Amino acid sequence: MLVITGATGALNGATVEHLLERVPARDIAVTVRDVAKAERFAQRGIQVRHGDYADPASLPRAFAGADQLLLVSANEPDSDKAVALHRTAVEAAVTVGVGRLLYTSHQAAAPGSPFGPAHVHATTEHLLADSGLPWTALRNGFYAHSLNWLTGPWRETGVITVPGDGPVSWTAREDAAEAAAVILASGGAYDGPTTLTASTAPTFEEIAETASELTGNTVKSVVVDEDEWLASQVAHGTDERMARFLLGFYRNARQGGFAGTDPLLGTLLGREPRTARDVLSQPAG
Repeated sequence: MLVITGATGALNGATVEHLLERVPARDIAVTVRDVAKAERFAQRGIQVRHGDYADPASLPRAFAGADQLLLVSANEPDSDKAVALHRTAVEAAVTVGVGRLLYTSHQAAAPGSPFGPAHVHATTEHLLADSGLPWTALRNGFYAHSLNWLTGPWRETGVITVPGDGPVSWTAREDAAEAAAVILASGGAYDGPTTLTASTAPTFEEIAETASELTGNTVKSVVVDEDEWLASQVAHGTDERMARFLLGFYRNARQGGFAGTDPLLGTLLGREPRTARDVLSQPAG
């Protein structure tokens, strides 16, 4: 049995869709906080179970019989709380004897990173390693759809303004979801940290060059002082806490934390992964 958490979300929901192309529905179960939102899976013969990281009592039944269990990272901005939720899920998986744990990690997983989630992912990977269970950390590249807001309103202004620049392996979430399905269907062929990224890692300056080519208009990338950028973000309505969270992304990019690329994603997909150029060529939405 393949048990997928967070299946009503965009990432693991897409993974389930791709799994259905590879394994029978009877071999899949999804665990969700609100079973009413998972009716589309039930209608296709997939088991729907209630499971919530914040409700430890719900997890043993949710994870029961899992040959493989895919844990989605918690949507919790507080790092300590996120790690605690992941610890609860891992402990429940150990209790019921899950065959293999998989986790939606990030290529930037590392302690001491200026990018907040990197600490959560690194700590969670340690929990997986210490669990005694076989495990796989799906280290996804930075999701490419984020370009639509991390580059700002460049289509109107002709300027991409950032507080720091560096290479980022902008990776399509859809590709990461499909790769997760391939890995799940492989029956445990991938072990430990498994990096899934696009094949290139352009800087924001290179993103601006690509935008110029696509639009036929000159688009520039400008690096400004961090305090100036923060003040501008807050002035335009961004919550200060969120602005500082985003600043951590740019700092990590500047330090090369998102620079790595790996050919595995393309190998799993059997095609070239989507690129940042593909995202920029689409209308902003």
